[in-house]
Amino acid sequence: MSVTIDITGLPPERITFAISPLAELGVALHALAEPAHHPGLHGWATATAASLKPDLADRLHEANFLWTATMSDVFLPYAGLPGGDGRPGGTLAEELDLLDGLDEERFLRAALEFNCASYTTGAPVVPERALEWAANRGPRQLDFTRRLLDDPSGARAWLRRLFEDCDEAFFADTWRRVGPGLVVDAREKGELLRRKGLAETLRAVSQAVAVEEDGARRRVRVDKMAHGGTTAVDPEVGPGVTFVPTSFGWPHLLVLHAPGWRPVVQYPVGAPSVPGPASVELLQRRMEALAHPMRMRLCRQLARGSYTTGELADTYGITSPEVSRHLSVLKKAELVTVRRRGRYVLHQLDVAAVARIGSDFLETVLR
Repeated sequence: MSVTIDITGLPPERITFAISPLAELGVALHALAEPAHHPGLHGWATATAASLKPDLADRLHEANFLWTATMSDVFLPYAGLPGGDGRPGGTLAEELDLLDGLDEERFLRAALEFNCASYTTGAPVVPERALEWAANRGPRQLDFTRRLLDDPSGARAWLRRLFEDCDEAFFADTWRRVGPGLVVDAREKGELLRRKGLAETLRAVSQAVAVEEDGARRRVRVDKMAHGGTTAVDPEVGPGVTFVPTSFGWPHLLVLHAPGWRPVVQYPVGAPSVPGPASVELLQRRMEALAHPMRMRLCRQLARGSYTTGELADTYGITSPEVSRHLSVLKKAELVTVRRRGRYVLHQLDVAAVARIGSDFLETVLR
């Protein structure tokens, strides 16, 4: 599973690394609303939530579907402006001006993105469906959705005031702290792109992002538990793909791939110094491998030491070919290591790989 961005024929200068205050505000609001996703930000989230005035906290609750279950594309308005340069604004005020520049249909579709499937098809907004989704989230969210549908201009002005009040309450100080580091990261990635090319640059962005080449076709592939695709060479919106670093994003790796919008990849910097997560495909193989009762029993033995196929067959009363078939599944899942001692082949459980499965699963589903 993955999200792909077609970059066939895209000039290198149209691949941009840039910072975005509005995008960072979006992931900061997400961290406030979903602190369990971001254990490293617990102190910041607790202190910030405690400092919010009741009126601002109430308004944030009212519009929280914009940054909880999915991240609304209202935080990336420059990507939805046809004919623009595809770059974020330099300040939050400039980006809010870009948000004001979105046409009404684009704004509504982005603001009413209640789940990851509700907007990427490019279908027009269906009011009845939007109201049903909003009702599932609570009466305050339903009231806000009604205002969005009945008075989009008024709701947009309300939303701008909300973001400006967040800036005054906490985000301006937060941005002064994290912004310089994001500037440095974007500049370093841009230099790496010029010196080493896109493939090496994307490896520095995330182990979940890579370049794929198939003949003349070239794509950016983002390993996620989702299927989707877009193009960075749409003549109607203009060519380009933007990579935006975020200090608040980990473990999320966000990809804007809506029809009629320039693609954007928002990637975390300063992630915990742990081994890179397994790919979606490898994680699936591992979980399927461990779901079989006999393979679980074999793992119990292999966790205690190294054993040959014959020894395992004798221990569990099955044939050597049966053991070999089970070991083959475990090896394809990269859960068993193999070493040779003379004429014997010894198998042992990779305990570190097994220990990573829980965190890999959580990071992958949140990515």
